[in-house]
Amino acid sequence: MRDSAAQGMGSPCCPAFSRGAVVSGGPEPGEKGLVYQEAPELLQGQGVKPVPGEVEAETPNGPSPGVAPEVRLSLRRWAVVLLFSCYSLCNAFQWIQYGSINNIFVHFYGVSTFAIDWLSMCYMLTYIPLLFPVAWLLDKRGLRLIALAGSAFNCLGAWVKLGSMKPHLFPVTVLGQVICSVAQVFILGMPSRIASVWFGSHEVSTACSIAVFGNQLGIAVGFVLPPVLVPNLEDTEQLAYHISIMFFITAAVATVLFILVIIVFQEKPPFPPSRAQALIQLKPPEEYSYVQSILRLLRNTNFVLLIVAYGLNTGCFYALSTLLNRMVIQHYPGEEVNAGRIGLTIVVSGMAGALLSGIWLDKTKTYKQTTLVVYIMSLGGLVAYTFTLSLGHLWVVFVTAGILGFFMTGYLPLGFEFAAELTYPESEGMSSGLLNVSAQVFGIIFTIAQGKIIDHFGTQAGNLFLCSFLLLGTFITVFIKADLRRQQANLDGEQTKALEEVPGDSIAPMVLDESKL
Repeated sequence: MRDSAAQGMGSPCCPAFSRGAVVSGGPEPGEKGLVYQEAPELLQGQGVKPVPGEVEAETPNGPSPGVAPEVRLSLRRWAVVLLFSCYSLCNAFQWIQYGSINNIFVHFYGVSTFAIDWLSMCYMLTYIPLLFPVAWLLDKRGLRLIALAGSAFNCLGAWVKLGSMKPHLFPVTVLGQVICSVAQVFILGMPSRIASVWFGSHEVSTACSIAVFGNQLGIAVGFVLPPVLVPNLEDTEQLAYHISIMFFITAAVATVLFILVIIVFQEKPPFPPSRAQALIQLKPPEEYSYVQSILRLLRNTNFVLLIVAYGLNTGCFYALSTLLNRMVIQHYPGEEVNAGRIGLTIVVSGMAGALLSGIWLDKTKTYKQTTLVVYIMSLGGLVAYTFTLSLGHLWVVFVTAGILGFFMTGYLPLGFEFAAELTYPESEGMSSGLLNVSAQVFGIIFTIAQGKIIDHFGTQAGNLFLCSFLLLGTFITVFIKADLRRQQANLDGEQTKALEEVPGDSIAPMVLDESKL
């Protein structure tokens, strides 16, 4: 697909085309190949010595050593992030499709509620041992291989589930769900990586929110669609028919998305979309050490605090999502459809929160303040939900669930982007992967513990259990320092762009007016 320059003159994503831009040793006005060259001060920090008067012209994403690549945006970036969102949606739907009609699957397969809960928790459990191998693949082989693997496993797992349409075939549906859980490992670490590799510095937070948006939309569909497709019937033959329809639709969609990934998804754009990415590409590949990267991340105190805070918040969300059907049915018997709608309300309001938080971060760059406010509001939302669930008024539950979802789900992309800022120039796949490991660990612990508390002490005690950990996460967030390294790299590039002289015996810069272009 043909690349497009940054939209709008003077855009920081394409600085060479702004009025009065400085281009050292560039071509004459009107010649093809006018590009932007990073200033020597910025390149020296990366161990690169720029050649006086030399620029990179039309060399896609693989510049010659010592030469800063052109910064340009590609139109394909929107197709990539939207396609990723779609197959992430499909995978998230398969995660929650059992939990949203927990009581129906308990009846069909003749197993315990805890066994059905594990169909959700297997997503969390599988992620923990597979994170590091998949993160290594992401760093060594890139985005395209990970996208192909994720969509392929998602498709395979969906088709395996179609072989479990008899009550005695519960192990087959477990196998299909485990395969889908492997696909999730190839999905969860990609949003911030896609955003940084494909999008400009003023778009990364919005792009990350769009990528996370798909996963949340899948959870929303997983709450509302299964209760509609699979009614609560006593006849297992009729139940098998309705369940097979749901599984077949899922498999067909997953197959189409896998084919589209093969056709559309590319490794990276022809040109880096931001100065931060340009600097990363200038660093020789042999200097990167996977083990050293992990050790550096774990020595980053601010990032370690974020790992814990993110895990507490997201683990609470996983537990609430898995146990929502049980909690609602306990207070409102026979309301499976409304239980799904409450889940839909939580996630849809959360998607709005995620998009708004991404746009807000792109405009303000107030990562620490925004994260803290959203965390506090998540705690407030859960407290309100806890004390209104048992009042007997479903409309009140819908309102408080919407408030809870807006902030708790809206926190997810904030965590990814804050981590990318705190850990630059380390791999976004590794930083987001460590966040997700924390989320899975806390998700398993909270789901099991809250389930047992609900069984013995009721839903209010179970939700207060989660509230206590959200309070702890709020205090931890207070102590995270806003060390925004990625933003500093982009700001350094903005400052050096304005230089009109290059030290040494280099060729004098040529100032181009917009009118000459």
